[in-house]
Amino acid sequence: MNRQITGFHKDEIGDWRADLECGHRQHVRHNPPLISRSWVLSEEGRASRIGFELDCKPQST
Repeated sequence: MNRQITGFHKDEIGDWRADLECGHRQHVRHNPPLISRSWVLSEEGRASRIGFELDCKPQST
């Protein structure tokens, strides 16, 4: 289900995670050539994605 990004923070090893409106978090790594998300590298780039939707697939416990 698509959920809006409400913010960003770094995890314990320094990778960026998006905070989603549902309360879950999702990594948003820039890892070329597999994943191209250069926008995650700057504060302006991350700010431009606030409100953008990601597919939230929470893991079952």
